[in-house]
Amino acid sequence: MQIDGSCHCGTITWRATANPKLVAVCYCSDCQTFGSSAFQYAARVSRDSFQVTQGQLKAYEKLADSGNARHYSFCGDCGSGIHTSSAEGDGLLSLRLGGCRQKDQLPPQIQIWCGSAPDWVSVTGNVKLDKQG
Repeated sequence: MQIDGSCHCGTITWRATANPKLVAVCYCSDCQTFGSSAFQYAARVSRDSFQVTQGQLKAYEKLADSGNARHYSFCGDCGSGIHTSSAEGDGLLSLRLGGCRQKDQLPPQIQIWCGSAPDWVSVTGNVKLDKQG
């Protein structure tokens, strides 16, 4: 499915191809902090399918809860998170869907790092619970 979106201020716009079956909610502490929420809502997309159509991403690296170095990309003006990925530059991107125009068509299918979820969180729908975390 073709999707597109932007950061909060509109400086960054992007487009990608997403598989609706790879939409997740992550409760790891890094996603909670980076997303300023109890969880992060994202789609796993191939690097080849993601394209910034306007603006320039800023980025930094951090050691994640998993013990792996992660690359965090965001808008340098408003701070909106755009995606995270492996620091090695391989594998799928975790594309943040908060600014996605098609988010109504992309309900979460997977929950990960559930052990870090606040007790009061309840994500409904056809969601598979991941037993890790």
